[in-house]
Amino acid sequence: MRKSKNGRVTRDGIRIHEPADFAGMRKAGQVAAKILDDIIPHVFPGQTTAEIDRIITRMIEEAGATSATIGYKGYQHASCISVNHVVCHGIPGPKVLKDGDILNIDVTVIVDGWYGDTSRMYVAGKLSRKAERLIQVTHDALFKGIEMVKPGNTFGDIGHAIQSFVEAHRMSVVRDFCGHGLGQVFHAPPNVLHYGRPGTGPVLEEGMFFTIEPMVNLGRPETKILADDWTAVTRDKSLSAQFEHSIGVTADGFEIFTLSPAGRFHPTYKV
Repeated sequence: MRKSKNGRVTRDGIRIHEPADFAGMRKAGQVAAKILDDIIPHVFPGQTTAEIDRIITRMIEEAGATSATIGYKGYQHASCISVNHVVCHGIPGPKVLKDGDILNIDVTVIVDGWYGDTSRMYVAGKLSRKAERLIQVTHDALFKGIEMVKPGNTFGDIGHAIQSFVEAHRMSVVRDFCGHGLGQVFHAPPNVLHYGRPGTGPVLEEGMFFTIEPMVNLGRPETKILADDWTAVTRDKSLSAQFEHSIGVTADGFEIFTLSPAGRFHPTYKV
């Protein structure tokens, strides 16, 4: 363990936040989560992903927050919108949603210097049975991982819980992308893998803040990056889904900073 000007940092480079810092993360997380609640009626067949992003940009401004993604490494949008076989980092544009499309919308905001980062799945029109199954497994896998968050457990415990659950349903966990530490920075140690072995990796401590955001494919786990240098897609063109929460480790477990205020985190409005 070493000291930094902003508090303790573990030998793995993971910042240990103070109890008072939870309030800042809670506020930022709730702004991001409410935006994802409020965008629900704007997702429908015939809508463009560019228009969804435009509305999200306005919502962030109206909330008195700042987009963490506009200007980040040259990115120029307030959201990532990943449709069907897009795994993550889909760029909003003229694409028109079709009936049955599934999409992940990922939003990160800055409120009083704290970062709120969350994503969830949406459906344009009627949900197919295979897409519904993928979305449900991905949603449940996230919470299997979250259930492992408590002091004394390891990040390998989180990854193993997600991987074993997903693979038991004959789906695959993407390995090319992972969760990350956050707080008063967008990305920080640790890398939160969504696969792994129990008892491996850094030990969880009270005051750690990070995201858990499994990406699950109906087919194989391999991805590729398109020519825009952002969009990641499944190599086999199978459907992909993702859910993301920002988490804080408490004395006896966890706090989810990005819970849906309206209870609409799942696209069919399950918990």
